Amino acid sequence: MTATNLPREKTNVAILAASQALFLIAAITVMTLSGVVGQQLTPEPALATLPVALMQVGALLATFPASMLMKRIGRRPGFLLGTTLGGIAGGGLAALGVAEGSFLLFNLGNLLLGVYQGFAMYYRFAAADCAGEHFRSKAISLVLAGGVVAAVLGPWNANYGQALWAAHPAAGPYLMVMALAVAATVLVGMLRVPRAREPHGAAAQRHLPEIISQPRFIVALTAAAIGYAVMVLVMTATPLAMRQSGFDMGRASFVMQWHVLGMFAPSFITGSLIARFGVLNVLLAGGLVLLMSAGIAVGGQTLPHYWAALVLLGVGWNFLFIGGSTLVTETHTPEERGKVQGLNDLVVFGLVSIGSLMAGALLYHLGWVGLNLTVMPFIALTLSATAWLRFAAPTGLNPEDAATHLRAD
Repeated sequence: MTATNLPREKTNVAILAASQALFLIAAITVMTLSGVVGQQLTPEPALATLPVALMQVGALLATFPASMLMKRIGRRPGFLLGTTLGGIAGGGLAALGVAEGSFLLFNLGNLLLGVYQGFAMYYRFAAADCAGEHFRSKAISLVLAGGVVAAVLGPWNANYGQALWAAHPAAGPYLMVMALAVAATVLVGMLRVPRAREPHGAAAQRHLPEIISQPRFIVALTAAAIGYAVMVLVMTATPLAMRQSGFDMGRASFVMQWHVLGMFAPSFITGSLIARFGVLNVLLAGGLVLLMSAGIAVGGQTLPHYWAALVLLGVGWNFLFIGGSTLVTETHTPEERGKVQGLNDLVVFGLVSIGSLMAGALLYHLGWVGLNLTVMPFIALTLSATAWLRFAAPTGLNPEDAATHLRAD
């Protein structure tokens, strides 16, 4: 990318970072409030957290189709579908469900907000698409840094957004989600992401099994998927575990807010760390930080233990998710990105959905200590795979070499 492209490059990243922040306010609102609202709307207490789980299901169902659709129509039209069909419609239906006392409508709204998430998760890859090689990892991390704003405004919206509609206070935050999705629609409408070159003939792309068998892709997927699933599982269980330990919701909210800051604040430097030390070293650091988090959680259930464990949980996720996302972009050509990125996020959110659904059951049957001991082998698997690629794996064909080889054919 030439110097003349730099202003547009930075503008695109700024738009994507702001759009990420607006989406994450919606996501944190759902994580904070939808379980409480679900408990009020459903006659069956066991289904109280169903709206939260349905957001993850919506993301799981949307993520691969979203990637393939954006390959055909481009990033901007796809993101506009996400903000309108997912964000605006989802926030509006959730608010209507509260006003009408309809658990069904409320669940449908949360499901559509998951569709919004399915599209929004590609903001980081769009940043990679429009960034030069030396700016790529920083662009991905800066987009995810939008979560720092959401860490403050998400819980604020869940609490103070209830003043927006006096007759139905719990609907107010979802009306705000709808309004923020309108703002996101305006923002992504200004996005200018270059289209990938279309292949000329069947030989222009490798088959998916060949791509996903690359050691770099396997490690990238393992790091992102396990890191995200472990984070969601422990995060979802934390408020329940803290209540069992005798802490009130104020203390739990304090810990969760610091956790979200731990997730996104490092994004300001993660890209620079990748550029300086290499993506594999950052992945190794992320796995070690997750192990430290689990070790602190096992060591005690005081407020400092919960606080430190959850902050480190967020930092470890950040290193693994940004590192894995960066590594994925090094395993495919521009023509192959739709199917590769789609498969990557399909697996990631498949495991995330399982983690969110299993959190309550694991906490009930194993307790807080047992839950954290359970995730340790999976973290160790990530560390082992990354260490193998870092120190022992043979060098494979990178996307540029693959593209040259395909054109020669």
